[in-house]
Amino acid sequence: MTTKTITSPSIPVAAPGVFRGSTALGIGIAGIAVWLLGALLNPAAAASAWLISICFWTALSLGMIFFIMLHHMFDAGWSTIVRRICEHWLAVFPWLAVLFVPLLVLSILEPGVVWKWMAVDKLIPGTEIAVGDDLLYQKKSPYLNVPFFLVRLVLYFGAWVAFAHFLRKFSFAQDNDGNPAHTLANRKLSAAGLFVVGFTATFASFDWIMSLEYHWFSTIFGVWFFSSAMRAAFAALAIICLLLVRSGHLEGIFSTKHLHDLASLMFAFTVFWAYISFSQYFLIWNANIPEVTFWYNVREEGFWWPISLFLIFGHFLLPFLFLLFYTNKIRASRMIFISVWILLVQLLDMVYNILPTRKLADGSVHPFTITLWDGAAIVGIGAICVWAFARSLETARLIPIRDPRINESLRHHE
Repeated sequence: MTTKTITSPSIPVAAPGVFRGSTALGIGIAGIAVWLLGALLNPAAAASAWLISICFWTALSLGMIFFIMLHHMFDAGWSTIVRRICEHWLAVFPWLAVLFVPLLVLSILEPGVVWKWMAVDKLIPGTEIAVGDDLLYQKKSPYLNVPFFLVRLVLYFGAWVAFAHFLRKFSFAQDNDGNPAHTLANRKLSAAGLFVVGFTATFASFDWIMSLEYHWFSTIFGVWFFSSAMRAAFAALAIICLLLVRSGHLEGIFSTKHLHDLASLMFAFTVFWAYISFSQYFLIWNANIPEVTFWYNVREEGFWWPISLFLIFGHFLLPFLFLLFYTNKIRASRMIFISVWILLVQLLDMVYNILPTRKLADGSVHPFTITLWDGAAIVGIGAICVWAFARSLETARLIPIRDPRINESLRHHE
């Protein structure tokens, strides 16, 4: 590994004004205010909207931290420039922890409005059995109980915030002193972090999403969450980098080859997501055990059936065919299109996994709906994330100018 660094004055220190943090903060506060109104008028709908949104943005952010750690573990060179964008994004984790609080408040004020197993005295929709008397809940109650849920929640966000903090700290410090020891420190941190963040992300997906229907279980669900996180992260990275190129901040730095490599990773995780999703469906269908097949049965009712088909063609086939072609991977406008498409369909996939778990009073599956509270939640949380990202952009250089691999990344051309 070379330790030669660059000190050209043309290298951007930051990217002030590109993402307009103050505007994003205002939009975020407005979105949260609208959602709070929904929490008063329709707590169940607002709770689902907030859970979908917090899971979506948290998954995207976890994909960023996974990418940084993989970069360090593989001692990658080409991704050094892109890695710094991810490091700036990691500033969102403390705010995501704060934004999770509304779900806890709703769960305290109205037990069972988010996770049914939190209301042990309430009847299971469509039955005369209380949750606490349900044999399956009784078997799972050592894990699915409120105190242990809160402990795990603190551990999850505590781990993510800590790793994000130190990954950023060592990387930003290297901009000042150029000490290669910071790279080594981040490599060691990533070696432990891949296991810690991997396990915490897996169990977070169990706690937040899979336990919504606590009768159901899937041993591959955590891998689905990981694949979704990586796809969303790569799509967001492509959009951010191309916007920074368009604004002039990364012009001549973020090359066509960088974009092509990001697109190739998006393609790889498109195939991986399809493989994981199909494997989960096939294993459950093949086993044909009623305790787990019901999860897919309810998603074949009403409008959920065409959505299931749309995920096959829109979340896999279209991106797969689109990213097969080299020219699509190097054209900025085309990459922005497919990146936005992937993020939107990824959000729909999160809706598909979460919303049908809300049962109507008669026990029937909740229909597919898009409400004002859904829009307010996704925009509110997303805008706060953009604000945190924009704040971070003003505190450190846009690229790691003294990283040992920066020259390799700058010369990463076709």
